Amino acid sequence: MTVEIKSLSGIDAAPHFDDLARLRITVFRAFPYLYDGSLDYERKYLATYANTTGAVFVLALDDGRVVGMSTGMPMMAETDEVKAPFVKAGYDPSQFFYFGESVLLPGHRGHGLGVRFFEEREAHARRLNFDWCTFCAVERPADHPRRPADYVPLNAFWEKRGYRHHPELRTSFTWQDLDESSESAKPLSFWMKNIAGDGNA
Repeated sequence: MTVEIKSLSGIDAAPHFDDLARLRITVFRAFPYLYDGSLDYERKYLATYANTTGAVFVLALDDGRVVGMSTGMPMMAETDEVKAPFVKAGYDPSQFFYFGESVLLPGHRGHGLGVRFFEEREAHARRLNFDWCTFCAVERPADHPRRPADYVPLNAFWEKRGYRHHPELRTSFTWQDLDESSESAKPLSFWMKNIAGDGNA
C-alpha cells in the first residue's frame, strides 16, 4: 500500500473539506462514537481549524483520495469544554497542543498510518514550542448494546505512543447518537504526553 501523508496548515486544507467531512461522518458512525453527523456541521467544524493559527491537518491520501485525517490546534484556541478540566486541575492550557481526532478508513488500518498521524502532529507541536500534547476519548459502558463483540479499545496503542490516561481530567461533548432522536452529553476523559521532556505525563 502506497499512501501519501501530507501535513497542511489552516486554509490550505480547504479544498479537501467535503472529503474530510464525509470521512469523519463515515468513521465516527462506528462504535464507540456512534455519531449521526451532517455535512453542514462538519464543514463548520473543519472551518474552525482552518481559521486557527497553529492548527494542522494531517491527511492520508491514497492515489489522491482522502482515506484518513488527523487534526490539532493550540488548546488556547479550543472550547471551554476542552480547557476547563485543565484549568481546574491547575494546568496551564497555553502549554498544551490539542489533538482533535484521528480517523482512518477500515481498509487502510494496520499499516502504520495511525502512528504517522501522531508523529506528524507531535512534530508540528514541537515546532510551535509546546511542551505537552493531549486528546480526549469518549467513554462507553462495557455493556453498551452497540458494542461489537470484537471491539478492542485503543488504550494500548496510545500507551505505546507514550500517552498516559488521566481519568481525573473529564469533560463532556454533545452529539446525537445513531439511535437517539436528539443530542445528548457524552463523557470523555483525557490522555497526555510530555513531548518536551522525558515523555512521561
